Amino acid sequence: MNGAMTTKVIDNLENNISNAVAHYWQTRQSQREKQKNRGISDAGLRSAVTGGAQMDGFIRLFTEIIIEAGMNERYVFRKRLLELPGYFRSTKEWDLLVVKNDQLVAVIEAKSQVGPSFGNNFNNRTEEAMGSALDLWTAYREGAFTAGVQPFLGYFFMLEDCDASIRPVRVKEPHFKVFPEFVGSSYMKRYEIFCRKLVLERHYTAASFITSESRTGLNGVYREPANDLSLTIFLKSLVAHIGAFA
Repeated sequence: MNGAMTTKVIDNLENNISNAVAHYWQTRQSQREKQKNRGISDAGLRSAVTGGAQMDGFIRLFTEIIIEAGMNERYVFRKRLLELPGYFRSTKEWDLLVVKNDQLVAVIEAKSQVGPSFGNNFNNRTEEAMGSALDLWTAYREGAFTAGVQPFLGYFFMLEDCDASIRPVRVKEPHFKVFPEFVGSSYMKRYEIFCRKLVLERHYTAASFITSESRTGLNGVYREPANDLSLTIFLKSLVAHIGAFA
């Protein structure tokens, strides 16, 4: 691992994450205010759906770490040319790609969820993440990408820390019992379980899960509920993989 990179980015990771968190909430607030000024009545909800720029701070952080790990910037794609072929669908647009000399090196998906409606959105997010991984790995198996080392597939998720996300959720068991880890769990805990199982079942190379409150998040405050899903571990895994191609 490059020592200069470690000192500059990884060792200062908490501040870098805080800046990305602040960017998220500040961008979301700005988008919501612009929508209100245009007379959009559901601005609070629409801004969470239509504001792709909210995650730019995290994508920028991932990009900086990839470049400082030795990858030339021209091989990193984060604003354009983000489509990859799928097996069950023609293409899927990802959030960040690293493609060098026709070799797919790394793929990252960065998602978030803000309340108040967590139920349906949780199902949509989990189904999307699982489906995207299945599509990519099946396409990889079928030779859609240049043969070689398997790409790094990373999943990053930030959840709003609020009453609705930490409140225990009742499970429905009309026919069979759910797995015990879901009984009495909140949506926050379910996202943690989900991210962990994505890696456990090898659907993703690494996953990271953080939470943040809308008010304190404007100042970059965040929390990492699980040590094994920390951004430090996620990014060190990414750096190690990038190093093989740099």
